[in-house]
Amino acid sequence: MDFGYNKTTQELAFKLSNFMDDHVIPRNAQFLQEFHDNGYNISFFKDLKALAKSEGLWNLFLPHLKDGEPGTKLTNLEYAPLAEIMGRLTWASEMFNCSAPDTGNMELLHMFGTEEQKKQWLEPLLEGEIRSCFAMTEPDVASSDATNVTTLIQRDGDDYIINGRKWFITGALNPNCKVAIVMGKTDPNADVHSQQSMILVPMNTPGLTVVRDLSVMNHHSYETHCELLFKNVRVPASNLLGEEGSGFALAQARLGPGRIHHCMRSIGQAQLALDLMVERSLERKTFGQYLHEQGVVREFIAESMYEIEQARLLVLKAAWLIDQGGAKLARNEIAMIKVAIPRMQLKVVDRAMQVFGAMGLSPDTPLPELWTMGRALRIADGPDEVHLRSIARGAIKKAKENYGQAARFLTPPGREAERDARLDLPFDYGL
Repeated sequence: MDFGYNKTTQELAFKLSNFMDDHVIPRNAQFLQEFHDNGYNISFFKDLKALAKSEGLWNLFLPHLKDGEPGTKLTNLEYAPLAEIMGRLTWASEMFNCSAPDTGNMELLHMFGTEEQKKQWLEPLLEGEIRSCFAMTEPDVASSDATNVTTLIQRDGDDYIINGRKWFITGALNPNCKVAIVMGKTDPNADVHSQQSMILVPMNTPGLTVVRDLSVMNHHSYETHCELLFKNVRVPASNLLGEEGSGFALAQARLGPGRIHHCMRSIGQAQLALDLMVERSLERKTFGQYLHEQGVVREFIAESMYEIEQARLLVLKAAWLIDQGGAKLARNEIAMIKVAIPRMQLKVVDRAMQVFGAMGLSPDTPLPELWTMGRALRIADGPDEVHLRSIARGAIKKAKENYGQAARFLTPPGREAERDARLDLPFDYGL
């Protein structure tokens, strides 16, 4: 495995960093003020997106981008350091048309959409003309298990009728969000993994209501996290994404790269927290010493540095494996980073808060938002426990297949024959 950044990545990273420094980061205070005053209509977004697009910093996340489609075709490994750079500001990815949930939705449409669906929805998404949302999570069931969803998608002649409730649907209240990809059950009596389907629902369809924008840890984000009600929502049967009953498989295809994109951005957020912590330690004094001269703060800095680098390397390995053989080959690594990266982010941001003192809890720093995002990611796209279960299940399966291999290293006196009988191995030591 070679995780060195190739020439393409180095050039794009340099260009992207300059764009962030020159055009994005200086606008952060303006963004925060406009969001506070005007909600989701930010005055400079359109111009900034056009500038990024003109400079070739557009749709950097799609490995299967076709000739003629807007953007730059990169592998997951090439994209990782770029996502890290964008991730330092929570709203920056949108300027490059690389923000969730649009990235995952574009991948789904790219892989499984019909030509009509691509023309109607994928093309404007690739151009950045509209945004989208992904409606899977439900309030009354454990939605980390996709087989639990209760929203019904029922065939009625040439249409499907949708009834159900979804919540924590990212981006649904954004005025540019024009379509939702909805996960529901088309056949509750089919095999457990063949009951679900996905369907495209325009946000202006009668019967679809945005009930509320949920706060996360009492924090309202620009992304929005909405509760949606579907009451006799009727859409054409041609809006079905993929085949009927393929929803579970489509969800797995979407969540592989989507999860790793979140983790890439989280690395950038943790790195920002570390950078802020170190700079703060250089200017703040307690008990006659600068904070960086205090042993405990030096430990904060050192531990954060190696934890971020460990996390970064694991993300790069997962990205490399996806490039080699798809999300299935990287299944274990995807599960590991989904647990490791948010936990790492929380630890690093928490240390930065301690070094900043009361200011670290205030809106004068990005630390409260970075902490909130890290905590939310421990539940988003499946809670830690689901991924830990998957990791452990794989390890146990491998141990069963190779049972006895580790036991060869045990040396209890006089118990070789008993051990071999238990493992059904030949008893012949030549003694």
